[in-house]
Amino acid sequence: MAKRNGPVVLQVLPSLQTGGAERGCVDIAVAVMEAGGTAFVASSGGDMVRDLDRVGARHFKMPVHSKNPLRMWLNSRRLIKIIREFDVQIVHARSRAPAWSCRAACLKTGAHFITTFHGTYNINSGLKRRYNAIMTKGVRVIAISRFIADHIKAEYKIDPARLRIIHRGIDIEQLEPAAVPAARIVSLAEQWRLPDDIPVILMPGRLTRWKGQSVLIEALAALRELKVRCLFVGDDQGRTGYRQELMGLVKSRGLESIVHFVGHCNDMAAAYMLADVVISASTDPEGFGRVMAEGQALGKPVIAADHGASNELIIHGETGWLVPPGDPLALAAALRVALALNTNQREELAEKAISHVREKFTRAQMCKSTLDVYEEILSESVSTATALEESPASATIREGSDMRPAPSQPQANSPDSGPMTWIPRDRRISRFLWVAEWVHMFTFIAGATNVWARVARSTAVTRSSAKPVAILARRSAVAGATMIRSAQSASRI
Repeated sequence: MAKRNGPVVLQVLPSLQTGGAERGCVDIAVAVMEAGGTAFVASSGGDMVRDLDRVGARHFKMPVHSKNPLRMWLNSRRLIKIIREFDVQIVHARSRAPAWSCRAACLKTGAHFITTFHGTYNINSGLKRRYNAIMTKGVRVIAISRFIADHIKAEYKIDPARLRIIHRGIDIEQLEPAAVPAARIVSLAEQWRLPDDIPVILMPGRLTRWKGQSVLIEALAALRELKVRCLFVGDDQGRTGYRQELMGLVKSRGLESIVHFVGHCNDMAAAYMLADVVISASTDPEGFGRVMAEGQALGKPVIAADHGASNELIIHGETGWLVPPGDPLALAAALRVALALNTNQREELAEKAISHVREKFTRAQMCKSTLDVYEEILSESVSTATALEESPASATIREGSDMRPAPSQPQANSPDSGPMTWIPRDRRISRFLWVAEWVHMFTFIAGATNVWARVARSTAVTRSSAKPVAILARRSAVAGATMIRSAQSASRI
């Protein structure tokens, strides 16, 4: 394969379904190609694979979403083959499970390992913290906001010199008022049966509890004097119980004529243009908050919960308002202010909001900053190689080799291949965490076996019939543990 002038980058993430991390991955792949590089992506697949195909980026479908330790090991084996076959220079992991496989592959091949931290991740045990910590092992760790960067520094041991803040970016060319034809707006208004003379409150986002749809419903119950329409735009993604719960809350508050669940929307730019106010009421902190950026880009007032990265995206009182999270009355008060804006006030706010997003949160800025990180890593690699060649110690390095110590001077715990960036301590930690994950899985199996035995007894199945199941599960666990130890020894991970 002929090398191009730009970097050869492999991004790895669980899937390519719709989402902020997925959109960012595709955007970076496009940027790499435009810079004269080569872009690869590995994931379990999804609708956005088509976007990669359109720009000539290659996709490798593999189950990198899996947390099964054996599957993670097999993924690392395949990643090693990809890295070597296509001379991949940088492996960019965007989630924890894929990061484990990527880290192992990079240690084996010498490719540069970097990560993007998209969220705070749950930390409810020491083992979970260690599992999450793989995201801090990159030669560069990208945080999608200052909030995420502060979280990383507070919760994990990391050299601040490796940390970079790169906000997510939106496609400003597609998300600006002039780019949305009136016909699209009218068509969507007709589809949703919106009257012309009633203000529209828009809350985009999938229907999941932490997004705070119930907070907005309770706020609307406190605004009975106002004639409004409220649109919840987003699918429940299988959370039918939560959807029914929200609809029940709407009915109990007498808001059936006000609140509408419109499902997924394929034209979000037109949806934003229909809105008089955009809401982000998340009860958990947002790592970034794309809704806030998109709403402002289209000149709309945005009201958001004041935690996470919201104070980085919204200038309180100028481009929107920040309210205490989970506080319906505070949200209702902010809605009164937003809906009371006159035409001049709305135009002034829109101008400030659009300017704010263009200055800090565009796709072009995100891509440039990420490519700068890639270039920084590759430049450092070249500088290190040059310094080693000029050093007297370079005599111990074989000419034309991959910078490994010569056989006459073996290095303790050195890998079979890869540059001198191999760190034995990291390899021991990697082995420990692999084993820990296996222990976690087998603990689950044992627990499931116990549940089965209880069910068997409760349904009048004899104790003797349940016992073989337990024995089989324990034997499977032992066999699995033996298998993974053999695999680890063979692969030297």
